[in-house]
Amino acid sequence: MTPRHPLTPGRAGGACAALALALVLASAATGSPVSAAGGEGADAAQGTVAYRSVARFATAGKPRDLLLHPDSKKLYVGSDDLPETADVNESGLHVLDPADGKVRSTVGQAPGPTGTLGRRAVRQLLAPLPGDGAVFFYPLRGIGTAKDGDAAAAGAWVPGAAVTHATAGLTPSTVLVAQGPVLSEVDIATAAVKRSVTLEGGDGFAVDAARGTVWFTDIGNRRMYRIDAATFRVAATVELPAGEGFGGFTEVDPETGAVWVGLDSAVVVHDATGKRLGTLRGTGTDMPRAAGFDAATHEAFVVWQDAGDTSQPGSDNDGTLTVHRTRDLQEAVKPVVLPGIHVQLGSAAVAVEPGGAAVFVSDPVAGRIIRLERSTSPRVTREPADRSVAAGTEVSLTAEAEGTPRPTVAWQVSTDAGRTWQAVPGATSPTYTFTAALSDSGRRYRAEFGNDVGVGRSAAATLTVTIPHTTTGGSGDGGSATTGGTGGTGSTGSAGSAGSTAGGSDGTSGTSGTPGSVGGGSAGSAGATVGGGGHTTVGGGALASTGVAVASLAGSAVVLTAAGWVLMRRARPRSTG
Repeated sequence: MTPRHPLTPGRAGGACAALALALVLASAATGSPVSAAGGEGADAAQGTVAYRSVARFATAGKPRDLLLHPDSKKLYVGSDDLPETADVNESGLHVLDPADGKVRSTVGQAPGPTGTLGRRAVRQLLAPLPGDGAVFFYPLRGIGTAKDGDAAAAGAWVPGAAVTHATAGLTPSTVLVAQGPVLSEVDIATAAVKRSVTLEGGDGFAVDAARGTVWFTDIGNRRMYRIDAATFRVAATVELPAGEGFGGFTEVDPETGAVWVGLDSAVVVHDATGKRLGTLRGTGTDMPRAAGFDAATHEAFVVWQDAGDTSQPGSDNDGTLTVHRTRDLQEAVKPVVLPGIHVQLGSAAVAVEPGGAAVFVSDPVAGRIIRLERSTSPRVTREPADRSVAAGTEVSLTAEAEGTPRPTVAWQVSTDAGRTWQAVPGATSPTYTFTAALSDSGRRYRAEFGNDVGVGRSAAATLTVTIPHTTTGGSGDGGSATTGGTGGTGSTGSAGSAGSTAGGSDGTSGTSGTPGSVGGGSAGSAGATVGGGGHTTVGGGALASTGVAVASLAGSAVVLTAAGWVLMRRARPRSTG
């Protein structure tokens, strides 16, 4: 059984008036609709993108760096030990399932400067190993490698001073390390220095292997060096904006070669040649501390941490994740609040799943990793179509939308040309089916789709309902009725023979003349059938047979008239001579 629309009144009476009203409503001008409450989020432009926190993993100690392996898809976490868990040392390299944060394995042992294995914290993840595993830096000068399931890491120590920063190298077999102002290219397996350059100042750096460039930042002197990979010498110096001297990160967008530098409470972006492209600013006093890029969406993901000092104006202990289009630096997603993330206990890290479906942000304060998922508001992909049907016909309206998470659907109806809308109880499927009544004519229907990001609505479809076409006669097929032919006019009767007027000698009356025949016309033909198989005689019969029936009556009248005339003659007294 198909459901009836809950607003449909009874059908008895007023069919003609209902039809007239339907025609008026169907042709009424459209107005600006007033939306009814519905869906699960606020109104949002179709296809609006947002990120929402869906999980928090507290299974990997105090996370310091993150790497989502491009081949194995595993989440590698470099961690320190959490002070509050004195009975367990959680430092090391943790391998997690990125979907639920379950620990697959932990590699806690790595060689010291003499080759002796010991529990080591992992501060930076430098590069993925082919297939699975990671290259990482561990204090004070260790370069290690390990993969999921290893009992211990392989590693070697770089000669010289303590390593202050490290990242992937210009080739798969090397990494780059900074030991204060000295930048060196180091072999991964042996930690042997292959070449180096000494710069004034120096903090963080990033590698653009595709273009053979290394960008080395000197935050204290507000400048950046562009180093040619072939010669390992400074090719250019780029001035950075003046500021207070706090550095957050130096990262290169692998797709465009643009270099992003976190400075104080801003991010300064230069192109691959060092030309300034623009500056990004966060919320309040938040400071940029990590950045990641996704080539599929052409977006940059920046983690901003609060200062962690509520005595400062604008400080609220909450950080932010912002997402920007790399082509024009414009905001691609509404900023996401990251509660409790501040810089007092270390810098955050970020890892982006290819395509941006998931983003992972480390929270060193709480010792957890936040998984955020990409969501999109509903985008209508199929609109319901206007319908014109006869009353009693089953009507199906269909609308479809896409979005993440999958949108819910609820149908709405308007009885005032789209000015206001009401929900249709129970109509929560992409196709809404009901039986049309005359009173439904002129109503408009639309589907409202909703998810966590927002609500979107389809265009309105107008329903026109007409009176069903009826036929005369039984099971007729709707053909036109025809009226029986008119009977032919009777022919004029012949004159009657003259009656004798004189009485017989014996006193009997004279014989009347023979009446003439009157109106000898044929009967009318029978009527044709109406609507195919139904037979209805319209015409013909007694009234149509005006020839024979009328003629007999006329003949009778002549006889009666003649008889009366004779009687009157006999009743009159004879005159005497």
